[in-house]
Amino acid sequence: MSPSPAPRTPAVLVDAVLPDGRAADVELRDGRVHAIRERRGDAPAAPLPAGAVDLGGALLMPALVDGHAHLDKTLIGGPWVPHRATADLREQIASERAARHGPTVPVGERAAALAHRMVALGTGHVRSHVDIDPDVGLDGLHELLAVRERFADRLGIQLVAFPQSGVVTAPGVADLLDAALAEGADLIGGLDPAGFDGDVDGQLDVVFRLAERHGAGVDIHLHDGGTAGTAQVRAIADRTAALGLSGKVAISHAYCLGDVDDGELDRTAAALSAAGVAIMTNGPRHSIPPVLRLRAHGVRVFAGSDNIRDTWWPFGTADMLERATIIALQSGFATDEELRAAASLVTDEAAAALGLDGHGLREGARADLVAVAAGGVPEAVAAHPRRVLVLHGGRVVGPTDVDAAYPSFAPQPPGH
Repeated sequence: MSPSPAPRTPAVLVDAVLPDGRAADVELRDGRVHAIRERRGDAPAAPLPAGAVDLGGALLMPALVDGHAHLDKTLIGGPWVPHRATADLREQIASERAARHGPTVPVGERAAALAHRMVALGTGHVRSHVDIDPDVGLDGLHELLAVRERFADRLGIQLVAFPQSGVVTAPGVADLLDAALAEGADLIGGLDPAGFDGDVDGQLDVVFRLAERHGAGVDIHLHDGGTAGTAQVRAIADRTAALGLSGKVAISHAYCLGDVDDGELDRTAAALSAAGVAIMTNGPRHSIPPVLRLRAHGVRVFAGSDNIRDTWWPFGTADMLERATIIALQSGFATDEELRAAASLVTDEAAAALGLDGHGLREGARADLVAVAAGGVPEAVAAHPRRVLVLHGGRVVGPTDVDAAYPSFAPQPPGH
């Protein structure tokens, strides 16, 4: 499944397999999907038209969407850093803060290396949280704003102003978050209102007041488990409904949804569905939110990679099909229907959660597409397929040399 040499802006993608299994030719025009024409199995072979790329039966999908990353934290692009075990969230944050001041490749260079890898693997859009705290101020935001501009023709980047050190317990953070939204952040974040700040109403007052002031979305990290966690989920849902922010609020991780009884889960899922609050999961090692059960309640669930080779986590490849695999494994998915559900978490559902208008493989949609060496969607999730072609706004942006995103793999000088 190898394409012919691709023109920079293909006019038509020939012999593609669509997510629904049909074989089709996909005509592109002005950066959008202009027409989808089903191929007849008995049609005689014809010469390729001008500007065509023959996909040779590769699966064509909407571009992958990473709903939760930390571009400013990654260590990709620099030398390997051994992982340091920590006892709890506060110790981990302190360890990361100390690592910021050691010798390292600048934030912008590391973020760009990771963004390059995302593009090569077919991700068309990413939501990245960026630390906003008294130590780093707005420096990380400014670095990622520059990366966003640099990659504008290859990768859509949403930025969340993330209070990694808390909100009400960290002096000056509320003002920094306000400034971050004014200077280009798209959303405001939060962090364990009870477990970290110890003040649910205090943190949510700040977060939702600033969201309302700036017309911004909200995406809150919530690691707190059990009924303490689900109480915060419902508090976030209540504020979302009160402010009419349906579709603009997400809760990331929400481990609590995976460790409460059925009655508590159903009660909380009903609140999420009614308020239009989405749940992001990266397929954690424990307490994964029950994807299918939440969806049955009408809750939007989407996926993100979270940490990719940084001080929090030494793993991660930025491959969102691999992330779908991880979530499928953690959820016990195995049937084709379940694998399709896993794929939707990194395509349609993630795009909807991020508010991406015109995303998808349909006539009139933006031509943000990825072709993979698989015969169908379930195989794409299960088989770690090669990327054949990546388009952003109808322009060919990949595959590129993924290893170029890893300069640290080059031989190091003696004594390094």
